[in-house]
Amino acid sequence: MFETATATLDWLGVIVFTVAGALVASRKEMDFVGFAVLGTVTGVGGGTLRDLLLGLPVFWTQRPAYLLACLVVSLAVFFVAHIPQSRYRYLVRLDALGLALFAVAGAEKALEAGASALVAVVMGVVTATFGGLLRDLLGGDSPKILSREIYASAAGVGAATFVFLTLLEAPRELALGVGFLFALLLRGASLRFEWTLPRYRPRPGVPYN
Repeated sequence: MFETATATLDWLGVIVFTVAGALVASRKEMDFVGFAVLGTVTGVGGGTLRDLLLGLPVFWTQRPAYLLACLVVSLAVFFVAHIPQSRYRYLVRLDALGLALFAVAGAEKALEAGASALVAVVMGVVTATFGGLLRDLLGGDSPKILSREIYASAAGVGAATFVFLTLLEAPRELALGVGFLFALLLRGASLRFEWTLPRYRPRPGVPYN
């Protein structure tokens, strides 16, 4: 049951982020190669960096079905992206869903690899945000992780909630579910109510005597 839940989160995260990446390609009017590139790097980018940092085999090199799924999903989006009236709305919602999924899945894999609680939270954030960072850079957009939006912080809250509940020996599925919900609700609320993080503002320095 535990392995099934983790694998389900991985697959859902990859597919959701692949769709989000492919939707960016549709907004930029790219060809299928562009769809495949943006969809794939968004779907597997975060997990790739996580595995490299943890010294693990990169997950899609062990299970190429993930790459095949990215290509198939990207191709599907290429043919149906014109159907929704507002692709940006779907992109934002899918990105929030993928962020929450990967935040807890990344933290879970780090704990499985023997990482400390702090490292597991960081790996959750990396898994949730790095694919989107690559997507934004390749798509010519300003990376969300560098904006005032509650984005990486939402992933951090979800990952930290999961790790905290795990340390309290809560059931694994409960910890995954609560961490996922916290990340999703925080990201969704920030979009709905336009919450942002405080911005640094220049101010006069202290003059020398």
